[in-house]
Amino acid sequence: MNAVIIAVLVMLILSLLRVNVVFALIAGAFAGGLSGGLSISEIIDAFSGGVGGGANIALSYALLGGFAITISYTGLPKWLVDIVLKAVSNKGDSRGKSLSKALIIFVILLIACFSQNLIPIHIAFIPLLIPPLLYIMNEFQIDRRLIACVLTFGLTAPYILLPVGFGQLFHQLLAENFEKSGLQMNVADITGTMVIPVAGMAVGLLVAIFISYRKPRVYKQEAIIEKNTDQTYTKRGIIYSFIAIIATVIIQIETGSMIFGALSGILVLYITGSVKWKEADSLLTQGMQMMAFIGFVMIAASGFAEVVAATGDVESLVKSAADLIGNNRSLGALLMLIVGLLVTMGIGSSFSTIPIIATIFVPLALELGFSPLATISLVGTAAALGDAGSPASDSTLGPTAGLNADGQHNHIWDSCVPTFLHYNIPLILFGWFAAMIL
Repeated sequence: MNAVIIAVLVMLILSLLRVNVVFALIAGAFAGGLSGGLSISEIIDAFSGGVGGGANIALSYALLGGFAITISYTGLPKWLVDIVLKAVSNKGDSRGKSLSKALIIFVILLIACFSQNLIPIHIAFIPLLIPPLLYIMNEFQIDRRLIACVLTFGLTAPYILLPVGFGQLFHQLLAENFEKSGLQMNVADITGTMVIPVAGMAVGLLVAIFISYRKPRVYKQEAIIEKNTDQTYTKRGIIYSFIAIIATVIIQIETGSMIFGALSGILVLYITGSVKWKEADSLLTQGMQMMAFIGFVMIAASGFAEVVAATGDVESLVKSAADLIGNNRSLGALLMLIVGLLVTMGIGSSFSTIPIIATIFVPLALELGFSPLATISLVGTAAALGDAGSPASDSTLGPTAGLNADGQHNHIWDSCVPTFLHYNIPLILFGWFAAMIL
């Protein structure tokens, strides 16, 4: 069996059995490496070399966690929660509760979408906003699997569709790799082409909201009630918090670095006296611990990807798919999407998947007679597949970090499985449909 398939299956099976994701990634890398003909020393060397590639992301998330905790110290989350409490209905009737739930879901979705394009801070808002809102969500018995789906949609669909913020990076990466593969394309064509696959994600979101997770789900309230009653805020602290957030966004956009963006926000809070210097060390340590799990997973995922690439079986997987395809365009589109899903599920990043599959998929798609627009749809969808649903993706790790603040949300069964079912399956169906009609 192909080493890529073995590596991904081992990782997924262990994750579903509630084995720690970091251990599952390491075990999957070793299983894939050994089946791909690598020696143990070669696997260790490849994994160790790949680990360094995830260090920048891990440090970024650690500092974002520190920034979130320092912002929380100013009382901004408490202020936001108070606003939400005033906006939601206090009536006990079912209509009032339904409207209140809808408002909470809409606000979370809006902020998640903004985090990719309008204010590109990615998952940094989650540890800042979600933990304080858990108390309210518990009161309304909102199923956190629904919120995981809402967050993941907001973290993925906007950058796939819109060429702004992280979307600009995604679209440019697609265009650059298409050119390297011998196909000239207009970046402006990507948005119109990806409308159909993203529409599939929108359908999945609606199914999650109105069918899958519409029923109430009870959570223990006492686990987090203390965390939401000891926060205080002042007008001065709120103003400085917004200045820190604006500074973080500007520096991140200008430098392209989440590390320096988070550092600038932390410095603003220290310089303005919003956070006391003597408490700085404990606050930053607490924040880094909160996001440490994501960092370790991303580091392990980088090592996993390096081992899989070292086996050379990504290319052989595509060639095997090509042999099965023959001249069947319909089957070809489906197999390319499934291969993209397998690769991205293991790596956990659509951005990292594009260079791996574009060099092989573009010539294959053109050989099968797909138009340039259909090829864009295939490669773009194949890369995005797995970003939602992968245990190693920050699009699932981020929501888990916020929703599991009180230990009542499982990463695999409450984040990964729901998002996989509601987004990856529609992406395959709608991505295939787009490839066939474009």
